[in-house]
Amino acid sequence: MADIHLYDVIRRPVVTEKTQVMTDEQNVYAFEVDKRANKVQIRQAVEEIFGVSVLRVRTLVVAPKQGRRARRVFIRKPAWKKAYVTVAPGQSIDLFGV
Repeated sequence: MADIHLYDVIRRPVVTEKTQVMTDEQNVYAFEVDKRANKVQIRQAVEEIFGVSVLRVRTLVVAPKQGRRARRVFIRKPAWKKAYVTVAPGQSIDLFGV
């Protein structure tokens, strides 16, 4: 396993209209995570940081966004890893609570 500290696994929550609907209807939260992190590390990080029990973790690598100038192709945004985390019913994560 990659040697990543627990608080370095999760980078930021992904808040879009799609993720808000998933949170309201299915109790699923989306996070940008370290590309080296695996599902077990993501589960441990969410449970430790937010104090909830995780039922399921799904991951995907978002492809890099490419651009073109003349005939050259260049990378505008690098690839990153996203994790969809399903939380137990009755529990929630307060992403922006102070």
